[in-house]
Parts: sequence; structure tokens; C-alpha cells
Amino acid sequence: MSNHKILTIDNLSLQEFDSDAELIPLLTPEDEEEMNNEELPDSLPILPLRNMVLFPGVVIPITAGRDKSIRLINDANASGKNIGVVAQKNEEDEDPTKADINTIGTVARILRVLKMPDGNITVILQGKKRFEIEEVVSEEPYITAMVKEVPEKRPKKNDTEFNAIIDSLKELAVKIIQESPNLPSEATFAIKNIESKSFLVNFVSSNMNLSVKEKQDLLKINNLKDRALETLRFMNVELQKLELKNDIQSKVRFDLDQQQREYFLHQQMKTIQEELGGVSHEEEFDEMSQRAKTKKWDDKTQKHFEKELSKLRRMNPQSPDFSIQRNYLDLYLDLPWNEFSEDNFDLKRAQKILDKDHFGLEEVKKRMIEHLAVLKLRNDMKSPIICLTGPPGVGKTSIGRSIAEALGRKYVRISLGGLRDEAEIRGHRKTYIGALPGRIIQSLKKAGTSNPVFVLDEIDKLSNSHSGDPSSALLEVLDPEQNNSFYDNFLEMGYDLSKVMFIATSNNMATIQPALRDRMEVIKMSGYTIEEKVEIARQHLFPRQLKEHGLTSKDLTIGKKQLEKIVEGYTRESGVRGLENKIAQVIRNAAKSVAMEEEYNKKVTDEDIVKVLGVPRLERDKYESNDVAGVVTGLAWTSVGGDILFIESLLSPGKGTMTLTGNLGTVMKESATIALEYIKANSEAMGLNAEILNKYNIHLHVPEGATPKDGPSAGIAMLTSLVSLFTQKRVKKNLAMTGEITLRGKVLPVGGIKEKILAAKRANIKEVILCHENKSDIDEIKPEYLEGLTFHYVKEMSEVIQIAITNQKVKNAKKLI
Repeated sequence: MSNHKILTIDNLSLQEFDSDAELIPLLTPEDEEEMNNEELPDSLPILPLRNMVLFPGVVIPITAGRDKSIRLINDANASGKNIGVVAQKNEEDEDPTKADINTIGTVARILRVLKMPDGNITVILQGKKRFEIEEVVSEEPYITAMVKEVPEKRPKKNDTEFNAIIDSLKELAVKIIQESPNLPSEATFAIKNIESKSFLVNFVSSNMNLSVKEKQDLLKINNLKDRALETLRFMNVELQKLELKNDIQSKVRFDLDQQQREYFLHQQMKTIQEELGGVSHEEEFDEMSQRAKTKKWDDKTQKHFEKELSKLRRMNPQSPDFSIQRNYLDLYLDLPWNEFSEDNFDLKRAQKILDKDHFGLEEVKKRMIEHLAVLKLRNDMKSPIICLTGPPGVGKTSIGRSIAEALGRKYVRISLGGLRDEAEIRGHRKTYIGALPGRIIQSLKKAGTSNPVFVLDEIDKLSNSHSGDPSSALLEVLDPEQNNSFYDNFLEMGYDLSKVMFIATSNNMATIQPALRDRMEVIKMSGYTIEEKVEIARQHLFPRQLKEHGLTSKDLTIGKKQLEKIVEGYTRESGVRGLENKIAQVIRNAAKSVAMEEEYNKKVTDEDIVKVLGVPRLERDKYESNDVAGVVTGLAWTSVGGDILFIESLLSPGKGTMTLTGNLGTVMKESATIALEYIKANSEAMGLNAEILNKYNIHLHVPEGATPKDGPSAGIAMLTSLVSLFTQKRVKKNLAMTGEITLRGKVLPVGGIKEKILAAKRANIKEVILCHENKSDIDEIKPEYLEGLTFHYVKEMSEVIQIAITNQKVKNAKKLI
């Protein structure tokens, strides 16, 4: 049951009934009899009520504010005081018509009219009998209708079932009054003193906490016994709700401690702040709900978000978990779920962009264009993960940026160097304070689309620790069969990465774990030639550094010859990063002169380079003469590109032992042993005295002893060095070699051929000995890079000796016994 309230017709405001007002008159059986005998007029002015239903015999106060309502009440109060009261179907209607009101209503008598200071009228009405609207006569100045009485079927006086229902009504009404803290206990006396059974049913129905529709349905019931039974059903439901509510409150009721006291004080402060213009959390929640409607979520994600949002609504804003949960939901709203940028598969345009951004690297650019062509034909990004591997500074990372520009996609890069925590990839569980999603999810949030070009830089520099193995966490990211539902610990949901184009970069594939390496398509990027470096410096590096130092081409220019001098004399690298630093150093010197208004050469000269960069220090990889026996030029691959390697050996009286120095690895030592054993086994065929091998000790050394060296590539160079040493014959001039040897006398192929050939050319080598199987590697190198070089392809060690060893004795040749 509800408090008796004054209804506001126009603005739905409710006013508490004044406690000092007269008691609501209770209808006696005599009054009821008199009402029932009254004749119903043929027509009545109709007063629509917004959220109230008037029952016969019941007295209600109403505040009227609409012009039509005020005029109707004034006219009726001046004449017969009887009006028809009906409930509106929709309480929002400001000016209801005949279609907007119910047809069953109650005739009401105006008991008192009070004019309020604000211009509204408060009127006290008492219901008499029910009526039905037959026809609306007019709607101006207010609704007037032809009505007819709705007869009410009443049970006989000795109907025991009806009497039992009435008794139950009284008992339940008393219980509800006792259970409800909002109802005054004096209402119990009113219930007990009602003598009329029909009025009791109407009084209880009017005061129950029901909707307008439910009350209207009760008013429509013509059989009083049925209406009483339906009222009893509603009362039972309300009593059960009250008892359950009170039971729950009694279970959770406890004395307020300091924490509760502080909480309520904080709540008061929050309310005050909101009144002063602060932010309401409810507004924030509503804003989240609105943003969620714009997201392209599937049903599973949508339900998960709504569940987490309802959890946030129930949280105390002062608790630490509140901010964690809010950050969690913000991430959900910020992530680009199923939002993709449109791909531009114009391969000719992509080729132009790659050519513009990268000089050389023809094989790599060709592979990338082929890769894009396949994606265009398949129209599906479920593709192999590309891994660009090569020395530093050759443009691996910038290839990814160019691909993103060519496709019209967002570009994202994360550096994996030194990463040793699995949570950096998968994120932390949000139960931890300060929890964050992994870098993959964070980067997608920044990108704003779910299909960026994603560069995983330095993937070979991943490490592991007690916090986990991040390279293992990447297995799911880089597997096209799994990454359509990548699980981030913070997100707690699978995120689709299958449309992301991943490009990994590395310097050394050997350090990548096999399972991860197997998931990637490896594209090798070799170093640049001197000519390529000069062109890159001229077209890209020099103009960029001029701009970064605030200069233009009018302030400083540089020729190809000077660029070549910088490349050869001051940089030892496969890429161009060190070259750019040297160029920047030269430009800074000019910038200083410009700023200090000093005279300087606007065209860089050789003297300027020496003055700024110092004397060239990196010209040691030039070919050395063949005047000394046992000195051979080998070719080596290093992490910064190709290099030449000198193998030198020396004989001293002894017992035929061999000493190896130069910080050699196990494989290189084994190559030296194989070479010596091969010579011993074939000494007769080589024209060597077998006694010499047992009377001299051999010392084989590879210079730069501080630098670790390993690998099988120096096998044939060691063999040639030992043969030259034992025969005291010259090694062919301007000759270099690389290849692996076996005990059977076979020459096997080795890797890094392009880098080694570039190193040979830098050292003015004219001839190169290679295994015949390496001919395919030479065929892949541009012809202009091979100009001036002659290649000898061999299968046997005997061929190496035949080509490399001349018939001329070295200067100061030793006479061996």
C-alpha cells in the first residue's frame, strides 16, 4: 500500500497530505446507499487524471494546473459540483483527447476547492459511482461526454466466501501497514473502522502500490467479489515483497563503524561537488553505454561489456577496484573492434613508394611486391608473417613503414629488444593494481584500426627471465591459424589479429627459437655496395640531414667522390646508419660556420672531410702483397657485412705439431686440422717431402686476435696457406677465396656470398675462388657489382691449389730439409 498523496495533473509532482488537515471521511453503509440511489446525469464534464485512478467512495486531493482542468473545476464548483474523472492512457499527454482517455471512470463530487498562490487549484474529490463514456459531445473548453452508469454486481449478505475475502483483506492491510515503514500506524484504525465492504475493497485498491493500468483494470471489474479477490492477490504479492525486503535488511543491518562513516561522508562530499558543477559518475556510466552502442561488437563481447559495466555501477567509487574497472571498460571502448582501414592494392604505386624510399634492395622489394600481389588476389590477410633479416642499418624497419604507406594502413612499431617479461606481450590480469594490457593490444588502441602494418623490431633480441619467455608468448601472435582470437590477460577476451600485417626484423636468425622461426617467411637483406651507399647518401641522407640542421642545398653541397671517401675511410658497416652520422658531422661543421658568419667552403672538399672527421682509419681491409709464404686472403661474413680475412702461417723447427691462434672457434680449428691432414695424406701428389711435415712445427694465425672468429668458410684459405708455406711458393696476386673442406678433398658451399663479394671488391681483389654450388648466389648479384672480378668455381681441393699456388718462389724463401 502507498501513502495517500496529492496528484499533480500537469507536472506529475506529488505533495504529501497535510497532517493537520481534516481526517479523510470514511464512508458508512448509509452514505453508500444514498450514493447508489443518486441518479446519474446524462452528460458530465470529464477531468482526465495523469497517474491516478479514483474509486467510488474514496476521497483524494488533486492539484490542477492545466487551463482546461482549472476551468472545468471552476464551472463544476459553481454549478452541480459533479464531474466525471477518468485516467489517461499515457500520462505524458499534455492535452488528452477522447482517444487518450479510458472509457470507464468514476463520478466525483467536489468537496473543497483551494486556490494556491502560484495560480494552481487544489481540489478535494470524493468518488461516487462508476460510469462509462458513451459519446464525447465536445472537447472545448474541456471534454464533455454522454455517460451511462456501470452496474455493480454485489454478493449476498450471507455469502461466506465473500465475507472471508473481506476479513483477509483487513488482516493483510493491517500486516502491510505494520511491515511498511512509510505508512503511519494510525491507518490501522481506519481499516478496522470501515463498515462498508465495497468501500473497504475500493479504499484498499486505491491506496495499493500499483500502476495506473493495474488500478484501471481493477476498476473495470463489475463483480465486487471478483474485484475483492484480485485485490487480495495484489496485496499478497506486496506483503511478500515487504517481508523479503525487511528480512534482507535485518540480515545486513549492522552498526556503522569508522569505514562506513567515512563512506557516507564521502558520498555527501560527492553530492556537494556535483551540485557545484562536478562530474557525476552516473553521467559517466551513461556515456559509456552510449559509446558501446556505436561499437561493432559481436554478441559475446557486447554481453561481456554490459556485465562489466553493471559491475562498475555497483562498486564504491572510493575503492581501488573502481579505477581499475573503469580503465578496463575504457580500453574496451577505445579498441578498434572490427574497424578496418580500406586497403589500396595498387601495386605500381607500391613499387614507386618502395623505390622512392629505398635505393637498391631489388630482391627484397621484389619479394614484398609479390607478397602484396598474393594478398590482393586472395583478398585475405591470413598470410605468412614476414621476417626481414640482415645487418643493422640496411632499412629493415623503414621497409615496413613504406609498405604501410603503400597499402594506406596505419603504421605501428614496437621494439622487442631486451624484452624479458611475458606480460609485455600478453598483459597483466586486471586484478593487479597498475595492471595494463600487453603491447600488442596497446599498439592497436593507438593505431585506431584492427589491420595496421605492425613491425616487430629486433625480434632476435628477445630474452627470458623468471617473469616468463616473451618469445613463446609471440607464438600465438605470429601464427595465422591462431591469432584470430589472441588472448590478452588484461582484456580477458579473444581479439582478432588475423587482419594485421606483421613484419618482424632481426639481425641474426640463429638466436630465434625454432618454433617462432618456423612461423615466419624469412627474407634476407644483404649489405649495400659502396656505389649504393653513395647513391643513398646523395639522394636521401644528405638532403635529410641538411633539413634537420636548418640548412638548404644553397648552403652546402657534396660530390660523389667525397661521399665515397667518407664511405670507404670512415665507416665499416653493411647499412648506412654510421654513414649518416658522419654526414651529419660534416653538416654540423658547416652549420657552425653559418651561425657564426664565418667563411667556409660551400662545396665539401677532401680537405674538409679530413679536417672534420680526421685521418681515415678504416682502410686496413686492402689486399696485402704475396711476397711472404703462407699469407692468404680469405673472405668472411660478419654481423655488419662482409670483410676480408688474412690467414698467415709460419714454420719453426720441431716435431710436426700445429698451434692455432687468433681467437678461433671450434669449427675453424677443425678446418685447420682437416687441411693439415689432407696435405699429409696427399703430400706425394703435391710434390712435398713427407719428412718436412714431421720436422717443423706449424703456427697458423688469423690477425685481430681480440675478435672471435668461427665458421667453416676459411677452410680452403687455410689449406692454401699451408701448401704455400710447405712449398715456399707465392699465392696468386689479388686472389681471395671462401669455402668449406672435407677429408675426402671436397670443397663445400658457404653462405653470405654477396657480402663477401662486396668486401672483396672494396679490397681491390681481382679473382675469387668459390665452390661451384655457390654459382647460383653469384647469379643473383647485379652484374655491375661484379665488374672487374673473375670467379673460379671448384669442386676439389686440388683445383684450389692448382689455381691459387704459383710456380714462383717467395722472397727470402726458406730451404726446408
